[in-house]
Amino acid sequence: MKNSGHVVLSQLLSPATIDLNLASTDRDAALDELIGHIPQIANDPESRKTLHRALQEREQLYSTGIGDGVALPHARNALVGLVDAPVIVFGRHARGISYGAIDGAPAKLFFLLVAPTVTQHLAVLARLSRLLRDPKLRHDLLAADSPEKVLSLIRNAEAKL
Repeated sequence: MKNSGHVVLSQLLSPATIDLNLASTDRDAALDELIGHIPQIANDPESRKTLHRALQEREQLYSTGIGDGVALPHARNALVGLVDAPVIVFGRHARGISYGAIDGAPAKLFFLLVAPTVTQHLAVLARLSRLLRDPKLRHDLLAADSPEKVLSLIRNAEAKL
């Protein structure tokens, strides 16, 4: 996970955790859809419910829609026992979903983050936020035609950080 002290986001993603065609029409359904791509808990209804509740509680505090069509759903605290290493699920929605972002723009790019420790959680969140400030990366992610292309775009963007 680490490379010279930095979190490597492209190592926390895999084609299985990338969905370029989210079908949900609202935030809760989108969260559920994203949760379904976490390999460790995809077939565990209790863990899925626990994570969904934690994500909803976090959204009630303050939307994780960060603007520019991006949402970073994550729980407020590390979820010990749900996953044994940080996981990112990337989802893309063609039309966008109303997400309560500060700029009012619907979210089209979703990065669901789950991590077992607070330190990992904060490190991944910080790195994702930094990467997603780049308008070209956001544009390219909207146009990516395969999970492999998404991984390549993130790997290349990270190399420039």
